[in-house]
Amino acid sequence: MILGLTGSIGMGKSTTAAMFAEQGIPVWDADDVVRRLYAPGGPALDLLEAAFPGCVGENGVDRDVLRALVAKDPGVLDQLNALIHPLVAGDRAEFLRNKSGLVVLDVPLLFETGADAICDRIAVVSVDAETQRTRVLARGTMSEADFDAILSRQLPDAEKRARADYVIDTSTMETARDMVATIIEELT
Repeated sequence: MILGLTGSIGMGKSTTAAMFAEQGIPVWDADDVVRRLYAPGGPALDLLEAAFPGCVGENGVDRDVLRALVAKDPGVLDQLNALIHPLVAGDRAEFLRNKSGLVVLDVPLLFETGADAICDRIAVVSVDAETQRTRVLARGTMSEADFDAILSRQLPDAEKRARADYVIDTSTMETARDMVATIIEELT
């Protein structure tokens, strides 16, 4: 049973994924895979440097350089995704090959990438827009403009909720934890 877990930035997806893992459910994290691909020695470095000269340094991929390229030309994002998504999909396939029972695929862009097609059920983490914005900006890692740009490239929360089998309210840890327990009980 494959449960796709998704949600827009700042909705509490990583925290919720950790709740599944704490209950012994295997979790595959797309963001973690991308971090490994971008890290020093990562398998994506040569591809990315060839496509976007100057984006790789001694610390791996320089995300600021990529972000600036995407800001200047939105078509760069499509090129980047075309290079990275097959590598991510390969890692996901390897994870699934060795698993049985309930597993969670933690994928921020589950619907946008079509990965929902391989899921038996979908859970979306969600919180009100004000809380979402507050969470993201409190991290201190992006501006409001960057946050708005990311949101503009993601499926709206209302649409994700409408397409989901489960909506996990992450306004409190207790509420989220209770819903995670309910989902596990239903799917195992």
